Amino acid sequence: MKFILFLLFVLLTSVTARGDDRPNFLFFLVDDLGWADVGYNGSTFYETPHIDALATSGTRFTNGYAAASICSPTRASILTGRHPVRVQITDFIPGTSNTGKFEKVEDRDNLALSEVTIAETLRDAGYQTYFAGKWHLGEVGHFPEDQGFEVNIGGHERGSPPGGYYAPWENPKLEAEYDGEYLTERLTNETLSFIDSQRKQDSPFFAYLSYYNVHTPIQPYKKRMSEYKEKLKTLDGETPIIEERNAHSRGRQDNAELASMVAAVDDSVGTILAKLVEWQLSDNTVVIFFSDNGGLCTRLTKNRKKTQGAVGPGCNLPLRSGKGWLYEGGIREATIIRAPGKGHGIVCDTPVVSTDFYPTMLDLAGLDPQPELHTDGHSLVPLLDKNPQEQNERTLYWHYPHYHNSGWTPGGAIRKGNWKLIEFWEYDDVELYDLSQDVGEQNDLSTQHPEKVKELRSDLAGWRTGIGAVMPKRVEE
Repeated sequence: MKFILFLLFVLLTSVTARGDDRPNFLFFLVDDLGWADVGYNGSTFYETPHIDALATSGTRFTNGYAAASICSPTRASILTGRHPVRVQITDFIPGTSNTGKFEKVEDRDNLALSEVTIAETLRDAGYQTYFAGKWHLGEVGHFPEDQGFEVNIGGHERGSPPGGYYAPWENPKLEAEYDGEYLTERLTNETLSFIDSQRKQDSPFFAYLSYYNVHTPIQPYKKRMSEYKEKLKTLDGETPIIEERNAHSRGRQDNAELASMVAAVDDSVGTILAKLVEWQLSDNTVVIFFSDNGGLCTRLTKNRKKTQGAVGPGCNLPLRSGKGWLYEGGIREATIIRAPGKGHGIVCDTPVVSTDFYPTMLDLAGLDPQPELHTDGHSLVPLLDKNPQEQNERTLYWHYPHYHNSGWTPGGAIRKGNWKLIEFWEYDDVELYDLSQDVGEQNDLSTQHPEKVKELRSDLAGWRTGIGAVMPKRVEE
């Protein structure tokens, strides 16, 4: 009798394990991809058919935001569900030494091990966790494998690919297999190998593919370069240049090399999604697509008579400026979530932010929320239904007290409803925009609405005090 009961216990246990219907998670994070770099957001120079198809198969958020306009803080916010100010990473690691009227603000050069990442939470819940690509959240001892990822392919302290995109590269966590090997293709193949190894496993997986593309150095993806060279020939005249305070921005998408790098990402996304279908995993895998900040289009102008070489490789129009700046071009991102059992082709205008992915994944996995961990995140699951309900009005805040090579000087921003206010501390002024009427932030309304300026500045200052944001000190004159 005991033996029969034992067999029943084993049988029930195995059925429960094999019957684990919790979804897998596949997270695509692209480095420096602009909101306007994808076809479904209006790009005509770049071509992203696979990303566009993903957008129509799930929910795309028209007001998806990064928690920062540079990489490391946003990456920390995704993994922790906490604002960059809370994790004390407010600049890219290790930051710039540039100063002006303000001294350099010191912040952390790594993600503290005391932070409980989404990888740790999912791993402890029985998920197999995998990381590939750009990490940029700390040196040895603070790598992905120290933050909950059981597998780390290529993640280390550097923010751009050491040695470039073609082997022989100098990545300490990824040895090249042959000269001329393309980094993105290698990361794609490694990710496919991991997913393939998990197909017959009892536990679900969390695969986090963090591309180095399309970060500098801008190096062409040779397989797709010729078509964009031909496309470039159809454009007339020189690249338009847009003046931006102490900087200049590129005024159109016309960089063939960057376009080929975007195409490499799109090819990778298409390859992996096709394999999910082939392996019958698509119906039980949540796919998330995001970028860590806006595309690099604006650069500090050192010689105003020579602006042609002083702009970034990309263009985020109709959004203003790009990486490093708190205009929409620096923080609004292409944002897609496709979840099993949820709606298809949904366009959601509710503002969301990168801290929201953590509680959203917990919700989709059937795990209890842990607001003491993902303090600043909200689950987006209610917005994934066929008839998404608008969430309560939510105020979003940005704090960037550093200088950046794009020409950004210390400041902050707040979005409340459709109103957005940006503070420029270096210039001791503010700008106010109604994003419902002016997504390109061309019509500064600060002088027409002084009471709204006062309200938003008060809200922003109160938030900084409440969260413990470090303010820069003025240079002693």
